[in-house]
Amino acid sequence: MARRSTKRQNQISGTDHSGATEFYAGGKLRPLSEQDVNRIVDHAFDILATVGMAGLPEQAANRALARGAQRRGDGRLCFPKEMVLRALANATRHVNLPGFFTGRDLRIGGGTVHIGTGGAAVQVLDGTSHTYRDSHLEDLYDLMRVLDASPNIHYGLRPVVARNLSDPFELDINSAFACMKATSKPIGISFCDAEHIAPIVEMFDLALGHPEAFRERPFCMAVIVHVVPPLTFAAEGVQMLEKALEAGMIPQICSAGQAGATSPVTLAGALAQGLAECLAGLVVVDGIQRGAPCIYALMPFISDLRTGAMSGGGGEAAIANAAAAQLLAHVGLPSTVSAGMTDSKLVDAQAGYEKGYTVALAGHAGADMINLSVGMLGSIMVASPEAMVIDDDMCGAILRSIKGIDVSDATLDLAAVERVVTQDGHYLGEAETLNRMKSDYYYPTLADRQSVDDWIDAGRPTVWDRAQQRVSEILAGPPPTHVSATAEARIRKRFPIRLEQ
Repeated sequence: MARRSTKRQNQISGTDHSGATEFYAGGKLRPLSEQDVNRIVDHAFDILATVGMAGLPEQAANRALARGAQRRGDGRLCFPKEMVLRALANATRHVNLPGFFTGRDLRIGGGTVHIGTGGAAVQVLDGTSHTYRDSHLEDLYDLMRVLDASPNIHYGLRPVVARNLSDPFELDINSAFACMKATSKPIGISFCDAEHIAPIVEMFDLALGHPEAFRERPFCMAVIVHVVPPLTFAAEGVQMLEKALEAGMIPQICSAGQAGATSPVTLAGALAQGLAECLAGLVVVDGIQRGAPCIYALMPFISDLRTGAMSGGGGEAAIANAAAAQLLAHVGLPSTVSAGMTDSKLVDAQAGYEKGYTVALAGHAGADMINLSVGMLGSIMVASPEAMVIDDDMCGAILRSIKGIDVSDATLDLAAVERVVTQDGHYLGEAETLNRMKSDYYYPTLADRQSVDDWIDAGRPTVWDRAQQRVSEILAGPPPTHVSATAEARIRKRFPIRLEQ
């Protein structure tokens, strides 16, 4: 499988990042046959050409009409297949997603798997009392610090909402600040109002050191819900998309229909509608700025049809999001899907198996980005730093499985077999064994591999105990330093920053 390796910058955010981070290309898993893919894609084109979209603001609608869109008698805009294909031809196939430093840049597109967070939970699970409480700005900062120190988590979308901030502007500016200050990995935020984007970018310029610096290094994505399924544009989302592109932000635009509620109950139908909504977003992006970098999130959510509640951890969610990655790869768009959205309220066996197979299927299907995948509980309503470090361990094993098996003359060495079986009788002393100990094997940080007796002698520690210790070590360590003290002072003077120094 294809592999890309980058060197991290040393001593970022108080952590030694001198080792290489390896990214692996998925795509071997194909839940849909070629015929099925073509049928779903054709159905998405038919939806856009005949049913169309409602709710596109007038300025954007006029751009679309000038490029070939057609307005139905009921006002819905239809996009002919030829028009969508032109937008696809103009689309950026790979998006360079910078970190605060070069060493943490990501290249999105082509099936190289990146794992991140997201979800905007409104509660956190207290690691000591096991109780739930409203999430605050300090929780957002701490979660992003844990993310920064987690080697198998590559980017961070705001995982919680700072519910101790009621003013919309203060919420947006402080969320952006807390994420930026906590990690030098690529981040992503959403907005209460499109008018907040320009001042947030101004803050990013201050952090980077000069005007227009963010345009050169757009380390923060604009996470935008551009549609309200079924097949209706979100006017505020389109406005945010325009402002984000104008400011040089890279958008990640999202369709998240819920099967049986806001999208068809059949998985094929839900995927086709979601793909149509993503392609409608592509047409809007193409109208604003031809060839603008944009990442497309096709996230088919699943309902438990007995109650109507979202069920993010089910087998249907796993296979549907794997198929979503396959569909976006087929049309050539940088992809995001959702996984790891366990319905469990605790870090327990249910959380483990739901997270494990949903993230694994998405990764093996070649999702460029996997959102909502780490640190989340309770159908993405709760976040937990302890869950995040446990999930980081899980993701390391999943990424190792995506790496695959190297079959070559070097790994099928007949002479080595002859030597071992006629001499020592084991491979422990072989140079190849030593050489491949780290390159071919993943060693978990938290998972226990002791014997039963050794584990008992150690006091029977659980994975939760080890996760608590790991989180405590991270948060007790040196604070992040990639935003200079001078830049932070300027930001605090210019904006109402509520995060304590």
